[in-house]
Amino acid sequence: MNPTQHVTTLGQSLWLDNLSRSLLRDGTLAKLIAEDGVSGVTSNPSIFQNAVASSPYYADDVARLKASEPDAERRYEALVVPDIQDACDLLLPTHEASGGNDGYVSLEVAPRWAYDAARTVEEAKRLSAAVNRRNLLIKVPGTPEGLNAFEALTTLGINVNVTLLFSVAQTQAVLDAYIRGLTARSRAGADVRRSKAVASLFLSRVDTLVDTQLTAIGTQEALSLRGRAAVAMARLAYQAYRRTFHGEAFTELAKQGATPQYLLWASSGVKNPDYHDLLYVEPLIGRETINTLPDKTLAALRDHGRPALRVEEGVAEAEAQLAELARLGIDMDAVGNTLQDDGVKLFEAAFQKLLLQTG
Repeated sequence: MNPTQHVTTLGQSLWLDNLSRSLLRDGTLAKLIAEDGVSGVTSNPSIFQNAVASSPYYADDVARLKASEPDAERRYEALVVPDIQDACDLLLPTHEASGGNDGYVSLEVAPRWAYDAARTVEEAKRLSAAVNRRNLLIKVPGTPEGLNAFEALTTLGINVNVTLLFSVAQTQAVLDAYIRGLTARSRAGADVRRSKAVASLFLSRVDTLVDTQLTAIGTQEALSLRGRAAVAMARLAYQAYRRTFHGEAFTELAKQGATPQYLLWASSGVKNPDYHDLLYVEPLIGRETINTLPDKTLAALRDHGRPALRVEEGVAEAEAQLAELARLGIDMDAVGNTLQDDGVKLFEAAFQKLLLQTG
């Protein structure tokens, strides 16, 4: 058993934070599923922008679509929807073996609708119908408007990956929205047993911003906290998850067969080369969680990972670290809001670049 397989035996799912026709057609994704226990795939505009730019398998379709489809976004969807469908089909045995709890592929609503709840719902319904796979998750940003859309989509029975979360407060708001959506669905007499959602909490970007603020403060105390904020935040978010879904608020829904909204650790590739390459992996292994790994981070885990259940370790220390950050003037809620807005802009920029590539 290699370390990646060991992680899955501990109750954490490993998803690949990448998708392209190259991965599908050269057998790489199938091999990762078979040999490493990869049980899901996440995509975003940046991933598809890179895929179209670097994979040789898109050129013919791009040329054909340029001649036949005048709308840039429809050209984009005509390229990526088949990839999503193929990945869903490849992961369908995993999905079925898990009883519908795993084996998902994520497709994101166009980033420009991040602050428009009604349009996000409309687009999510349209994309869900276009892909037409039961192991699809529609990615919706965790903006206030995105949360309204998420709640509505959960009520409708459309499964969602809520993305661009950067704080415990944002995460708790998502978990609460899921319960509201499931409750409304149940009260309408609909079945909640096939409802599924995940909450994607981004990690490395948090440390990148917080480290910059700590370096600017410059005291020994401040500098000693660099590289610690994201893992501390994630550990406290997991405690919020445990309280929410293993407490009274979820009891009635659980009796009806509803499943919790698992936390998904995103942005888990380190951006600071001075940090251990598994900084956002090894400390956050825990039951009922997902880590979506870039190819490089997955390879590092396979090569030298030392898996153990650790996400519930050091909770008091994590609380103390975030309290110390607050004492130094670093507001983690403000950090989260800044990074969420920046994340929407980054994905929108990548999406527009992708539309130019396919135009």
